[in-house]
Amino acid sequence: MRILFIGNQSGTIVLFRKRLIEKFISKNCDVYTLTMDNNAENFKQIINIGAHPSRYEFSRSGTNPLSDIYNTFKLSKIIKELKPDVVFCFFPKPVIFGALASRLAGIKKIDVLLEGLGYCYTKHATPDSFKKKVLRTVQTTLYRIVLPRCRQVMFLNPDDHKELLINNNITVKSTQVVGGIGVNLNEYNYYSPKIEPVHFTMVSRLLIEKGVREFVHAAEKVKKVYPNVKFSIAGTFDDNPGGITSAEFESWVKSGDVEFLGQISDIKSHLENCSVFVLPSYREGVPRSTQEAMAVGRPIITTDVPGCRETVIDGKNGFLIPPWNEDALADKMMTFIQQPELIVTMGKASREIAQAKFDEEQACDLLVSVILS
Repeated sequence: MRILFIGNQSGTIVLFRKRLIEKFISKNCDVYTLTMDNNAENFKQIINIGAHPSRYEFSRSGTNPLSDIYNTFKLSKIIKELKPDVVFCFFPKPVIFGALASRLAGIKKIDVLLEGLGYCYTKHATPDSFKKKVLRTVQTTLYRIVLPRCRQVMFLNPDDHKELLINNNITVKSTQVVGGIGVNLNEYNYYSPKIEPVHFTMVSRLLIEKGVREFVHAAEKVKKVYPNVKFSIAGTFDDNPGGITSAEFESWVKSGDVEFLGQISDIKSHLENCSVFVLPSYREGVPRSTQEAMAVGRPIITTDVPGCRETVIDGKNGFLIPPWNEDALADKMMTFIQQPELIVTMGKASREIAQAKFDEEQACDLLVSVILS
């Protein structure tokens, strides 16, 4: 059987689809990947996994409808040439246009995984702009056209399933909530946290909706009381419409309250060197970064919003806080500083929850069984 993965960037294939590809290959499947870039190093790694990478032309964050239509027809030609038995699309734009292009190419078995609903469906503290409302309406309309024509429509969390399908009365052939994509629990094993000094970290692109602004402002408040506490963010700029501006970033760097590490390759070592993992995001699928932090035994502070709430039992392995609330975030940070024993006990609880809910082997087995069904 020939299976085609359609995603956005080749780096996500390497980071998040490696084990899934290996499992398909073990089932005597030929795996092909299509991404919007052709990064040579990533393509080399994909080939080493055993898959066949190629590029398709699309703007990851562009909103030009004529360009999207043109590129959809171009993508359909590539799909027709590859002749896959099954197409598997993930991330919003590849789901919409990858599935549409697959139908144009005559593919009958199209499975999609929505790993979060993205920018258009993420609520902010301020009212949505007119442009964002229009984009959400357009995106929902496209989902109405595309999703009923897919064989399987999968979600990571039940909130996304309800908001997109139930609230918009979109009827699909088959749907299920599959949970997080999981972590290699042997690679990300438990590591006793360091608590001198307490170190709070985020692993995130510098996007407003990831809660980067709340993290920085909370760090400023905590630093005034506990100047030795450490704060860091591992992540870089993004061309998403919700990206932090360079001017705001420069002001944060100048203040010195948070250390900005940029893109780092060894996430595991970084997590091992932190005390508490923080993700004050406005919405997620089920965040992989939080799953990784839980696997190494870190307590979590995150928001009580779709996707994020799937990772924390409030008071057991961390704290759930309201979104957009830097005061609540600072308060929970100070709780860990004042009661450092919680870092250890809640971190161990995180590891136990990761073993029960976020085992990559189980997550990949479920996707394989669905896609090969």
